[in-house]
Amino acid sequence: MAPLDGLRVLDLTMWRPGPYATQLLAQLGADVIKVEPPGGEPMRMFRDHFDVLNRHKRSMVLDLKSADGRAALTRLAEDAEVFVEGFRPGVAERLGAGHETLRALNPRLVYCSISGYGADGPLSDVPGHDVNYRAYAAALPPDAVSPEADELPLADMAAATMAAFAITAACLKARATGVGDRIDLGMADVLAHWVGTVPEATARSGAGPVPGYGVYPTKDGRKITLGVVSEEKLWAATCHALGIGEHAAVPFAERLGRIGELDGAVTAAVAKLSQAEAIERLSAAGAPVAPLLSHAEMLDLDHFRQRGIQDRGPVRTTVHPPLGEGAVAGLDEHRGQTWRLTQ
Repeated sequence: MAPLDGLRVLDLTMWRPGPYATQLLAQLGADVIKVEPPGGEPMRMFRDHFDVLNRHKRSMVLDLKSADGRAALTRLAEDAEVFVEGFRPGVAERLGAGHETLRALNPRLVYCSISGYGADGPLSDVPGHDVNYRAYAAALPPDAVSPEADELPLADMAAATMAAFAITAACLKARATGVGDRIDLGMADVLAHWVGTVPEATARSGAGPVPGYGVYPTKDGRKITLGVVSEEKLWAATCHALGIGEHAAVPFAERLGRIGELDGAVTAAVAKLSQAEAIERLSAAGAPVAPLLSHAEMLDLDHFRQRGIQDRGPVRTTVHPPLGEGAVAGLDEHRGQTWRLTQ
């Protein structure tokens, strides 16, 4: 049995944030019914995206603009524990699926709304996508350029993960008290909270915050990353591996005052090596090094393959493990079904 076996989740979300949140719940055993509009969720046209976000879920088509569709949704919501929607504020209410309506029918229901800027506030009605939320939350650098198609949608994934956490917490309380909750989650809010936990950015120097922390080009046109912070042992290992042992004994406090000089020495030493040579030398010395991988290289990495990240998700538990690789439901494959019985 997976940790969330028996948790009933009614999923009205589309594209990425909501589907990833409910995918995380499904991977941990939740019974997720994905409600799609007539014709299916638009993301079904992009199967390489859709399939990885919708495993372990059932699919049914309901036309929420019709009385029959709304009635069917209501029947499912009456016995659900979780309801997740990703409409712009006010849309769920117009479809007869607002949190006040459904929680009046099912007081134990945990109702989660995921939107760009949250359900209220001056920006609540402003349309947007990931790049807009990052901009408002100061999660883009001043010299930001337009994102590439393969860039990680940070706001989407951060909000999805936060939603899964908040839903699980609210369900614990609902099971203990018999009273559910409404979760109002703004994607920009999550990033703004994250950004608020780090120091304000200063002028860009081209070097990392301390010597030996950053991204370093190699002679073959590739890059490595180093992660030295205050640790004297890691700094010394890095210096010896790169042939700049004369700097190995410089203490942390002094390194902070010589960032440009010392990080320049690291940069110059790495630039003389290929990526493979740099990784081999630094790894052998016990330095905190990692290659900058492409998407394909990451998927092919032995570490992630052995841990089954793509099939089993990022969560590891010992007693109640997550589900393995699961099927993706065909559109409306589970028409007329209801919740699974639990033991």
